[in-house]
Amino acid sequence: MLNQFVGQEMPELQKRKDGIVQQNAQAAKTLVEAEDQILTGLTKNENIAEILEDDELIIVLDESKRTSDEIKVRLKESEVTEKEIDRTRELYRPVAYRASLLFFAIVDLAVIDPMYQYSLQWFANLFGSSVDNSAKAAEAEGRIKNLNDHFTLSLYDNICRSLFEKHKLLFSLILTAKILFGSNALDPQEWRYFLAGPTGACDIVKNPTDWLGDLEWAEAYKQLYGMSQLPALKGFD
Repeated sequence: MLNQFVGQEMPELQKRKDGIVQQNAQAAKTLVEAEDQILTGLTKNENIAEILEDDELIIVLDESKRTSDEIKVRLKESEVTEKEIDRTRELYRPVAYRASLLFFAIVDLAVIDPMYQYSLQWFANLFGSSVDNSAKAAEAEGRIKNLNDHFTLSLYDNICRSLFEKHKLLFSLILTAKILFGSNALDPQEWRYFLAGPTGACDIVKNPTDWLGDLEWAEAYKQLYGMSQLPALKGFD
């Protein structure tokens, strides 16, 4: 998702990044070829005297040393450039992070109904459309917000078209929970309690009411006691 965003939003930056990767790969290949030549020259000579008298091997060694030095210089230069490019790319990682959260939100829909299947290619195309059509901004923070808002709504609208009516509200809940978990705004213990209720046994206090039966009171008390075990609701019981 990050590569796709940078490729669409900043194609020149992505092109430079790809170029550096290719140059580094070519440099590594050149070094391996030089090493192979040296090893071939060393293995065909049986003793040190023959090695020292092998003009071809000496030329290969000289060229290999020169090539190696040149490659090291280029690698240092490309390393600096690559770090600068990566710093710019990393500014927009929240866009890719939100996209990944949303993707796994729609993947979870298959648990509700196996009919709900969405391909990564379809998802990537929809994401690309949001990159092109969402509002631009001078600052990275503004651009990230605009794109995240646009893509989240676009995905929601598109997915809802394919859902049964009874599942649309559930999808809203799943989507919201994924986003809240992604920004550490939802407590996992509270979420588990919301889904599953209290677990384990507790001593039921005697029913103090005359308007609840003992079974209803026991169930209500277990719920209240379980909630009070959560840090945010400590003492609620």
